[in-house]
Amino acid sequence: MILYLHGFTSGPQSVKARALGERMAARGLAADFICPQLPASPAAAIALAEQIIEQHRKVGAADTANNGVKSAKITLVGSSLGGFYATVLAEKFNLNAVLVNPAVINQLPMEDFIGTHRWLYTGEPFEFTAQHIAELRALERPRLSQPERFWLMLEEGDETLDYRQAAAYYVSARQTVLVGGDHSFTRWNDYLDEIIDWSVVPRT
Repeated sequence: MILYLHGFTSGPQSVKARALGERMAARGLAADFICPQLPASPAAAIALAEQIIEQHRKVGAADTANNGVKSAKITLVGSSLGGFYATVLAEKFNLNAVLVNPAVINQLPMEDFIGTHRWLYTGEPFEFTAQHIAELRALERPRLSQPERFWLMLEEGDETLDYRQAAAYYVSARQTVLVGGDHSFTRWNDYLDEIIDWSVVPRT
């Protein structure tokens, strides 16, 4: 199963989320894709993702007990802030993760984001507060314990985040770094099948 975690003001309607979900559906894997609307609160966003992961594990354990079929492990796909969340969750639950132009929180001036924002696809306002920054700081990991679980995807033309920050933090992970592009990762569709294949290949 792929759990897609969207970026700061994004949502399940994002271009990348929809493209990946549609490609999985075309390959008969529609039931193995989930992309929830994440709350503005980082702590709440992580809690929601953890709930989904734990529920998947319970269902998988029941399937194994009942019919001996082992459920596929979750792979996380995270974009921008969702890439940070995916990193936190992958480290906690020993999961594999694809990170698309991810945010490296300790390199960002988070105070600049305090204030009112709007969800890109609904237009609804939300507040980003100092408490949310504290929640992000509490989630930070100084380094990866298992970099082989990560696939970092960057475009050097990212106008929102400095791609070099992520390249340095995930230095020991698999990396795809492309010239040009922007924060949306313009060549996303070129990698959909490879992402799906990488996500379903059994790994330790």
